[in-house]
Amino acid sequence: MSIERLSYGLIGRLPERRCALALRLVRAVLALIAGAAAALVHPPFGFLPGLLGYPLLLILSDRSSRVRGAAWMGWLAGFAYFFVSCWWVAEAFMVDPDQAWMAPFAASLLPMGLGLFWAGACALYRRFKSDTLSRVLLFAGLFALFEWLRGHVLTGFPWNPAGAGWRAGGAASQFASVVGVYGLGLITVAGAAALAAPLLDGRRKTRVGVALTGLAVLVCLPIYGWGRLSNAQVRDTDTWVRVVQPDVEQASKWSPEAYRSIVERYVNLTGRPGGREPDVIIWPEGALPTTANAAFADGAWEGQAIARALKPGQTLILGLGRAQADPKATDGARYFNSLFALHDQGDAGLRVAAVYDKYRLVPFGEYLPLGGMMTALGIRSLVHMEGDFSPGPRPAPIALPNAPPVQPLICYESLFPGFTPGGAARPRWIVNISNDAWFGGGSGPLQHLNLASYRAIETGLPIIRSTPTGVSAFIDPWGRVIADHRLDPGESGVIGGWLPQPTGETVYGRIGDLIFWLGLVVMLGLGLPVGMLLRRNRAAPVTEE
Repeated sequence: MSIERLSYGLIGRLPERRCALALRLVRAVLALIAGAAAALVHPPFGFLPGLLGYPLLLILSDRSSRVRGAAWMGWLAGFAYFFVSCWWVAEAFMVDPDQAWMAPFAASLLPMGLGLFWAGACALYRRFKSDTLSRVLLFAGLFALFEWLRGHVLTGFPWNPAGAGWRAGGAASQFASVVGVYGLGLITVAGAAALAAPLLDGRRKTRVGVALTGLAVLVCLPIYGWGRLSNAQVRDTDTWVRVVQPDVEQASKWSPEAYRSIVERYVNLTGRPGGREPDVIIWPEGALPTTANAAFADGAWEGQAIARALKPGQTLILGLGRAQADPKATDGARYFNSLFALHDQGDAGLRVAAVYDKYRLVPFGEYLPLGGMMTALGIRSLVHMEGDFSPGPRPAPIALPNAPPVQPLICYESLFPGFTPGGAARPRWIVNISNDAWFGGGSGPLQHLNLASYRAIETGLPIIRSTPTGVSAFIDPWGRVIADHRLDPGESGVIGGWLPQPTGETVYGRIGDLIFWLGLVVMLGLGLPVGMLLRRNRAAPVTEE
């Protein structure tokens, strides 16, 4: 039964004007349900029937009488999707009482903006759809294209792309090792959207065949993964790693009287006695509410406390802000969100073995897009952003004195595929330091863990995550959290263990998004020309001989 028949069956006895209004209301509610259902596929929910939200959105777009009607359906669905997925952004504004008033606006405005990507995909689908079942491929291709755009426009916000709906480390997620998370999203949406075929125009056998093909695609994903995981055996290196999670809430960092206790908490956990002395110790992003310039200045007590906590030969990885003199800058300095690798040389003291400056900054969090215009309009003062962080160079592996080469990713950067090089430059592991204290204790940290774990699947590299409040974890090269190597939100302690070995280089690690783009071109190529030719034929005048 079509949506129209079902709707008219419910409201068909109303007066004509009220009937039309009620029908529009029903369609709007269904669009919201479609987006919310798709969002519930992601952690912490894992509601796989939510994949039916994609075929429902296809039908709503397909049945829209106009392009703008399809755009409206897409925007409503996108708003619901991102409202469910990203409600945690409100938590970040609750940390500072002066910004708390912005929390409800942030929780609403972000989904409103991100919903435009879904609106664009649905509008183009409605504009160019054909009368054949190839429009299923067109819908999936356009949706995947706009998902990619969402991950790149204004530095991108690739939170919960469709492909990451499969739990990282599970069987279905393993195909990301071949096509990446965007390719996995393309396949997932295509398979799910095909389930709408029985409600579309076309021969019955063909419609059923398309639906069964889509179902087969979704079933084959975990089958491939089961095969890959059947040979997945974690092997250890000879590097022992300790991750420190002190459970320091974000709001407490700005209390001057609490500063010393924060440093002492990190230091005490770092030096906690254990079965084995660690080679590498990892603190999270923004571990201390100060800059590296102040913490490691001559005679600074913080640097002395850190030095006492380390033993000769150990390396400490931690995140701190960094100031760099620049006469061209407004206040004479540029600021970076940085990762430091400090090596204890014994009597020679601490040495900075490597520094990595965060490359992909968070819009409205670490920098203000279109900063000059925003400042002129008064937006900068409104959101309490006195200045911006500066981006560092594109991520590249760093060398450590007593551990294999590592690819650093700071917080937000773990959302982005493709930052870790392959070939001769391929590192042996990834370290992801993050400050998930901004996300609160709800779905945000769990989703961030899931998204970061996809970088392990794509690259075949283990990931070590450190956050101040959770989730900190050891993640194996197949995206699975290693048993007993995890600290959840609200837990304080350390994780110690052998650094896992990487797998062989994955297909995605060698060729990146090439398969995704080839699949996208094929789907759009099969979906677009048919619709255009049919429209051209219908518009051509009929001549008589």
